[in-house]
Amino acid sequence: MASTQSSSSGALPVVDLAPFFSTAEDAAAARARATEAVREACMDTGFFRIVNHGVPREFMARVLELSAAYFALPDEEKSKVLPAEGSSSTPLPAGYLRPPADSPDKNEYLLVFNPELVFNMYLAEPAGFRDVIEECYAKLTNLGLLIQEILNECMGLPPGFLADYNNDRNFDFLSLIRYFPATSAEDTNGVSPHKDNTLITFVLQDDVGGLEILGSDGFVSVEPVEGTIIVNIGDIVQVLSNKKFKSPTHRVVRKLGTHRHSLAFFVNLHGDKWVEPLPQFAANVGEAPRYRGFKYGDYMQLRLTNTTHPPSNPEDAAGITHYAI
Repeated sequence: MASTQSSSSGALPVVDLAPFFSTAEDAAAARARATEAVREACMDTGFFRIVNHGVPREFMARVLELSAAYFALPDEEKSKVLPAEGSSSTPLPAGYLRPPADSPDKNEYLLVFNPELVFNMYLAEPAGFRDVIEECYAKLTNLGLLIQEILNECMGLPPGFLADYNNDRNFDFLSLIRYFPATSAEDTNGVSPHKDNTLITFVLQDDVGGLEILGSDGFVSVEPVEGTIIVNIGDIVQVLSNKKFKSPTHRVVRKLGTHRHSLAFFVNLHGDKWVEPLPQFAANVGEAPRYRGFKYGDYMQLRLTNTTHPPSNPEDAAGITHYAI
């Protein structure tokens, strides 16, 4: 089942994934309805919520609880897992980071990559942190593969196309994030307006709120709903679909007097993968491509400049328009 709510108020379409875990005789029809809801959401705002997604509510709460405990550690403790100067992993340095001092973004975060790559960095505290985060990584990886399969269907691609196209999990990563309290009504920026340079993004957030998406009438708040996971598609889907599906602009605003904790999981392509509009959305239907092709790793490096050398005006940040025709 799926229900669609007005995006002008910040409410998102809600997609029930239960049929994808069911073998019941009527599950096929329910899966078709859910797939259609995803397709409509991707063509409208690029954002939707999922329920009955297979990640237990209690587990999600535990992840955010341990994340808060981690960030509450003294700075000198967290600095023990700062990436070494000049170090890099795939595709970014793993470990504890903060945006540069001149960045308008006011947060701190821990980047975690595929545990099989063995370069993640953890502290001994809080107890159980590593095990829970790596379990969360595995659960969201599996969920990402399911959403990718649904996207494959609602984009009308040959069965298994996206699974073959995006078959390397070494560029996916998880980010635990703590946003600092706002210092005034004017100083509320947590993350500047941006689009995700991903295939798919998952967001878990606490009850503080602060995520906002850009609608036709400006930014609107996406309120927390316990037990749900927020999904948005990224620039890669927008390019593959020749802009039929939307990579949405969104931001995070900070609240006075309180931290905000969230988790974002990014389903990415391998850096060597070539990205361009698919024939199903351009050449085969007589439409001109809206983007020139590019190597995904090159785009990641372009977007990385927004973090390492933040522009004074967020509107000048590097983005997918760099490849627009």
